[in-house]
Amino acid sequence: MNSKYALHEVLEVHEIAAFKTVCLTKSQTMQALVTDPELMQILQQDATLSQQQLQELGEVLSKATV
Repeated sequence: MNSKYALHEVLEVHEIAAFKTVCLTKSQTMQALVTDPELMQILQQDATLSQQQLQELGEVLSKATV
């Protein structure tokens, strides 16, 4: 099923995906630098969640038509 979106809506989803990519990169990079186990767990959870969100955003974009 294709969904019709306005161009600005598609661009906003792209912006969100770009932001989530930065968040994922930062969480993965910081994991190598932290020593606190609780903070490490938080960063791992954030990385996992960001990956799931990026996959969902990719699915939305793949179905979107302008």
